[in-house]
Amino acid sequence: MKLYYSPGACSLAPHIAMRELGIEVDLKKVDLKAKQYEGGDYKQVNGKGYVPAVDTPAGVLTEAPVILQYLADQKPEAGLAPKPGDKDRYKLQEMLNFITSELHKGFGNFFNPAMNDGWRQAVTDRLGARLDWLAKQMDGKQYVMGDKFSVADAYLFTILNWAAPSKFDLSKWPTLVAYQKRVGARPKVQEALKAEGLVK
Repeated sequence: MKLYYSPGACSLAPHIAMRELGIEVDLKKVDLKAKQYEGGDYKQVNGKGYVPAVDTPAGVLTEAPVILQYLADQKPEAGLAPKPGDKDRYKLQEMLNFITSELHKGFGNFFNPAMNDGWRQAVTDRLGARLDWLAKQMDGKQYVMGDKFSVADAYLFTILNWAAPSKFDLSKWPTLVAYQKRVGARPKVQEALKAEGLVK
């Protein structure tokens, strides 16, 4: 399955999920500024111009939370998402939506070259409140959904990884720091990080 990605971007989440699921990954690196991939016009793949995009037998899918649920459903026996109709499926969707709207968009602000000190403080305060809530939810849990790794963990890990390059200090939330290390140590997560050139 083709995954259009940029190293360390939110496309890392489906990349991790694919490796955890044992789905063969055909990586297509995208230059987000030029909107090109290996000589091709990326806007012809995804008119939105950003990653991720996955080329599936049913066509191209975009948006990380949707791609993650699609991937999990390709191998339901792996248990990376609760089955449709299971009440926990809605809890997973709730967390994916929280990650995408409150954390992904929040941390994404730090990569905007127009960010000034006032804007940075406002974003930092808002993220702090969201992370306070998240840390309480994660207290005593190995993973987002409890003791089992899910596609929500692939996504949350990816977004928390943006803290360091954003100069956002996560140390106030030791639960989240420990969680990030725990997920980062998973063999398939390490495989994805290495494949994207993010670790040696």
